[in-house]
Amino acid sequence: MTSMALAATLFGPEDLRMVERPLDPLASGMVRIRFGAGGICGSDMHYYRHARTGDFVVTSPLVLGHEISGEVVEIAGAAPGLKIGDRVAVNPSRWCGHCKPCRENRQNLCENIFFMGSASKTPHMQGGFASMFDAVPAQCVKIPDHVPYQAAALAEPLAVCLHAVARAGDVTGKRAVLFGAGPIGLLTMLAARRAGVADVTVVDIAAAPLAFATRLGANHVVDISGGDEALKAQAAAQPFDVAFEVSGTAAGLASAIGVVRRGGIVVQVGNLPGGQIPVPANAVMAKEIDLRGSFRFGLEFFTAVELIADGSVDVLALVTAQRPLAVAPDAVRLALDRSQSVKVVLTAQ
Repeated sequence: MTSMALAATLFGPEDLRMVERPLDPLASGMVRIRFGAGGICGSDMHYYRHARTGDFVVTSPLVLGHEISGEVVEIAGAAPGLKIGDRVAVNPSRWCGHCKPCRENRQNLCENIFFMGSASKTPHMQGGFASMFDAVPAQCVKIPDHVPYQAAALAEPLAVCLHAVARAGDVTGKRAVLFGAGPIGLLTMLAARRAGVADVTVVDIAAAPLAFATRLGANHVVDISGGDEALKAQAAAQPFDVAFEVSGTAAGLASAIGVVRRGGIVVQVGNLPGGQIPVPANAVMAKEIDLRGSFRFGLEFFTAVELIADGSVDVLALVTAQRPLAVAPDAVRLALDRSQSVKVVLTAQ
């Protein structure tokens, strides 16, 4: 058994290094996983550029990565249903199961959560962009042999989007507008379609992601890089029932509130820089808009694995590049270039 692991470790803004570190003996109750694949997420990119994402600030070296899959190579203690050699999608969330949110089946709001690759707590919770990493058995969801590691790693972002759509309530037959055509936006569009949304408009400021949204089935796309007149005209002609704000911008949230119909729903999915922004609160009040947050996911992770395994959602359709883990810093820089990339996935080799 190897005694070293190579990990993509962030030391500060734009200071991501591949660091080889010794592996501690596997703790009782844990499993060790050999890296199979990992998706580079928007939060990984925020961490890379700013050493923070939203309100979570990096204050000590942080191994990135929470969209991950791999092979179980070692087990310490009981791991019901798992054995060495199992191929697994790894849920980055480790819920306590006994706090009030957990008891209310809102595991994503767990008061004691451990979430891989996150600076939300100190000491930081190390991620899975490492040749070997550890998890508890409950985080490991077995995948069939026909599912590539690259697809299994994307169960996490799909789960985020399934949760976001669930937060909107019954969307059957409704018209939706979605701000932000990055991977989470595109997967939210696919999840909304699956949930019964009748018509989806995708809004962005970049042409390449909007073209991708069209290929994936958006009914309409709107480029607002030169202004939002076309979007306002569309909303005036036929107001939107629900808006998903995925761009993580103040302008996106203001636009979502502005174009959704009276009595409509706005779901905030994007992580806004700094968290403190002006909001058109009078419109929220006067239009009686339901403004709902959507944070990570709960049991949707298991649903996401099932949907990927049975072919219901083709997550690999979003993948525009694959790079070996060993060149993770270059891969993150590629992912930041929206003219070239939608989703970049790291592989073992």
